[in-house]
Amino acid sequence: MRFLSIFAAVLSVGLASGVQAQSCGGNFGAFVEGLKSEAAQQGHDRARIDSFFRNVRQEQSVINADRRQGIFQRPFLDFSRALISQGRMSNGQRNYDRQRAVFDRAQQQYGVQPGILLAFWAFETDFGAVQGDFNTVNALVTLAHDCRRPELFRPQVFAALEMYRRGMLDPVQTRGAWAGEIGMVQKLPSDIINYAVDGDGDGRIDLQRSAPDALLSAAAMLRAKGWRANEPWMHEVALPQGLDLTRTGIRTEMTVSQWEQLGVRPTHGRLPSGNLRASVIVPQGHRGPAFMVFHNYRVLFEWNQSFIYVTTAAYFATRLSGAPVYQAGNPETGLNQDQMRQLQQRLSQRGFNVGAVDGILGANTRAAVQDIQAQLGLPADGWPTPQLLGML
Repeated sequence: MRFLSIFAAVLSVGLASGVQAQSCGGNFGAFVEGLKSEAAQQGHDRARIDSFFRNVRQEQSVINADRRQGIFQRPFLDFSRALISQGRMSNGQRNYDRQRAVFDRAQQQYGVQPGILLAFWAFETDFGAVQGDFNTVNALVTLAHDCRRPELFRPQVFAALEMYRRGMLDPVQTRGAWAGEIGMVQKLPSDIINYAVDGDGDGRIDLQRSAPDALLSAAAMLRAKGWRANEPWMHEVALPQGLDLTRTGIRTEMTVSQWEQLGVRPTHGRLPSGNLRASVIVPQGHRGPAFMVFHNYRVLFEWNQSFIYVTTAAYFATRLSGAPVYQAGNPETGLNQDQMRQLQQRLSQRGFNVGAVDGILGANTRAAVQDIQAQLGLPADGWPTPQLLGML
């Protein structure tokens, strides 16, 4: 795909009109006709609309990919070990050396440190090597038609149409991830329109082939989403014996100094400024690794909403920035997917908001687990165990 335009400033797509009809399902052809009508209401001309949708088709392979995200059900230690290899560490260093000037510019212009950009570049596409082979328009329309997350993907169809209008997307040739993301850092169409940067100065924006374009666009997006220049995102810590574990988790924030007064200590180096506000998370329970996380960690959820993915990416970024391997500890056995669904159902029956009953330990389920653990007199660290499931 060849990007033909430069954006001189951050632009936004007029997607509000797409909110009026968040319909999904039904006959696919009729659904596409509805999209075309809505596009016309947004002001696109009929010839362009017909050209954009002419070859669109429903892709079962996209639905299959959406349904089999089993990796996000793995516990933190397994997930992080699967994604972080010595090869990725070495490739990270090599790519940093190759693009040092770009990373320097990203930090100077947007305040985003190299480790963060390297981590997402690695996880999303193995530094650009694996960008996906799904037709982007087919993927987006298929997921908009599917009724699992139409509110996310329907607006992206119109953002892709806007990219087409601007010469930034070919509805037949543009290919990327199964969820409609494009390029080395896998961004959805609305984010490309809003935050894309011509990083190499060649007069066009090509997130698929130009590392400077991709990396600086990612940095620009993070900054726009609230990234604070040169502040930390994560630091591994050790918890003192007897710490009130209800204080752990992203729901609780205190200053670094307050955490230190409670006995929380860094496992290496020094903690950041005592006035910074932070949470302490224990992604696999109080017997596993513990991390102090800051405002910038929370911004990463604007990139991906998966707790396990964001936490692993943030940790990998610290490794790429020189931190040692985490202290793995000896976590208690967790739950498999079926057990996790049972737990979510039982918590939901007790009035807790766990979000979707999907077998994934997300933020809502962690919060509910922590609350029920406290009620039952268990260590309230948000890590569900067979013992907890049995008690419910």
